[in-house]
Amino acid sequence: MRPTIEPTGKEQFFGEDEIIVSKTDLRGRITYANDVFMQVAGYTEKELLGEAHNIIRHPDMPRAVFQYLWDEIEAGREIFAYVVNLCKNGDHYWVFAHVTPTFDVNGNIIGYHSNRRVPDRPAVDKARDLYAALLAEENRAADWREGMKASLEMLSSQLAAAGCTYEQFVFSL
Repeated sequence: MRPTIEPTGKEQFFGEDEIIVSKTDLRGRITYANDVFMQVAGYTEKELLGEAHNIIRHPDMPRAVFQYLWDEIEAGREIFAYVVNLCKNGDHYWVFAHVTPTFDVNGNIIGYHSNRRVPDRPAVDKARDLYAALLAEENRAADWREGMKASLEMLSSQLAAAGCTYEQFVFSL
């Protein structure tokens, strides 16, 4: 079991011209991590390969957002999302992620690919506020599964009220 990393509250940044790239298998285990990913997150290739991608999950990220992400990519669709990740040393970094399924020649999903770019700062502020509300909803429940379900319902209600899809919402931030 991995040791728990305590967030420091300090944000790390990467260059506008840099792209964080990773690939995973169907279970979300890292099969590739580029140098930018390793540099920003503070892990070596040996520490990342074979590990679940949630090794960088920040506790401020609502489970509901990741559930929505997984639902989309497992269905063969791409997704864009603002995500805050946790570095090995407890610092954090925000990204604008584009996650896609990887297909074989027969059209079967064989893994997932993620490119992460420097996010728009005003969008990060809006995402942070939304994620805080979703996380508060998740934390109201005694069981994390029930909390995630309630948070997903909250997100769906907000999207319905705004009359937009998740992708439209993300690009409107």
